[in-house]
Amino acid sequence: MKTTQAIIFFGIVLTVYGLINYYITRRILSVVPEKYKNITLAISLFVILSFIIGRVLENFWVSHISDFLVWVGSFWIAIMFYSLICLVIVDAFRLVNHFIPIFPSVVTSNPEKAKRIAAVIIALFVFITVAGGFINTKIINIRKYHINVHKKAGTLKSLNIVMASDLHLGTINGKMFAYKIVDKINKLKPDIILFAGDIIDEDIKPVLRDNVGDALYELKAKYGVYGITGNHEYIGGVNDAVNYLNNHKIKMLRDTSVLIDNSFYIVGREDRSINRFSNHQRKSLNELAEGLNKSLPVILMDHQPFGLEEAEQNEIDLQLSGHTHNGQLWPLNYLIDKIYELGWGFMRKGNTSYYVSCGVGGWGPPVRTGSRPEIINIKLHFTKKK
Repeated sequence: MKTTQAIIFFGIVLTVYGLINYYITRRILSVVPEKYKNITLAISLFVILSFIIGRVLENFWVSHISDFLVWVGSFWIAIMFYSLICLVIVDAFRLVNHFIPIFPSVVTSNPEKAKRIAAVIIALFVFITVAGGFINTKIINIRKYHINVHKKAGTLKSLNIVMASDLHLGTINGKMFAYKIVDKINKLKPDIILFAGDIIDEDIKPVLRDNVGDALYELKAKYGVYGITGNHEYIGGVNDAVNYLNNHKIKMLRDTSVLIDNSFYIVGREDRSINRFSNHQRKSLNELAEGLNKSLPVILMDHQPFGLEEAEQNEIDLQLSGHTHNGQLWPLNYLIDKIYELGWGFMRKGNTSYYVSCGVGGWGPPVRTGSRPEIINIKLHFTKKK
């Protein structure tokens, strides 16, 4: 990321993060007995800073210590998120009660006791929600679709595609996770495997240390494995990530297309974050589609699902995207629906089909409450134009 943009971006993020945690810590300390306040404050500061320290430490020294800090900090992000929601709701009721008394006498007669009971209820709710969300990340859904494409594809009658996005391989999603994904993909007997960005989480050092890429060698598909960059490849260093993936059986398409078996095209776009992290611009879809034989099926991978109309305008038959995680943490999925024309799932516009995946991995907390991790199995059926 360009230096000025990086300073502004991380400055805003850290400021918001600090203010949220200040608010939560103040509210926690207000219900803790005086003799436990110092130890509570120390523990709070540790979990609040652990993710930041762990991520920074990974750049210099990947170890069990950095892993531990990242895991603690990642869970704290989810705990922080749901604690904030609960506390804002409670304080909203307190504000209303200040002007219009709505609390029953059982609350107003002993406010300190009521505050402690509320704290216990909130803590239990947050714990159950985060624990349930963690279990949910282990349950990977296979979503299957049959899509008709009214084009000839050489001698092919159909194409069995397995697509996954947002693996975020790294400290949280390590070698065991990678082998699990590979096993599930191979069981679908794909003709071709497509990874729609954010394959590597951030810094590649944890991936190198644990040889996570060994699992990728086990992928099996008649036409091979293809991938594209996502914003996280750029955050962690795009060239190192791309070289690593190319060396581990994934053919990375960077604003390029490939004609496979003289039957169909795969087009892979650079992630739109490229202009934030370098002085380069990605090619327009018009440029990428120019020169393609549009009488053959064209499959596009574009990590971030913006400007969906471009695919339809360029006679793309299928666009595959990811990035959104469908919010990952409920109720952020409702915000995703406001930002993107298609935040998750399948849609068809004209002759173009779209699928935006919520991802099989996740960023930050190993917690999902707004969706279930997924691998997409799409069978394209080719027929002559009517």
